Amino acid sequence: MVGETDDERQARGQGESGHRLVPHTADVRIEAWGTTRECCLVEAVLAMVESFADVSATRPTAMQRAQFAEVSDDDLLAALLDEVVYRLEVHGQVPLDVEVEEVVAEEPDGSLDVRLAVADLSDVEITGAVPKAVSWNELHIGPGPYGWSCAVTIDV
Repeated sequence: MVGETDDERQARGQGESGHRLVPHTADVRIEAWGTTRECCLVEAVLAMVESFADVSATRPTAMQRAQFAEVSDDDLLAALLDEVVYRLEVHGQVPLDVEVEEVVAEEPDGSLDVRLAVADLSDVEITGAVPKAVSWNELHIGPGPYGWSCAVTIDV
């Protein structure tokens, strides 16, 4: 990805997943990568949470599930991050861990099954502005030479 350090490039070349926050005026810009689309989506969620909370000392209190029908990879990225914003705003839940799997069926449709290990927002240390929305401006996810990568701006 543009602007990545030599360490990040080397890690990606070795098949490691990861994410980073990129400076952005007034909002939060996330870049994430993984060997598969699903790993990349997990890293995007973890980066989003990291942008506003320290969850290192928090344990999950519930497991939530969501399923997304595939329209496009960009739509999946936006829908998954919108789900995190929804759970924050409506249920006061923060994902601590995420699992994303493509649903295996007789006729694969590319839909995703997502499991979120969540905790109450009141149980985490807030370190930044809580996300309010996912911006479609410059949102993308796709395969590359070292796996999948994505970038998205989060309105705060």
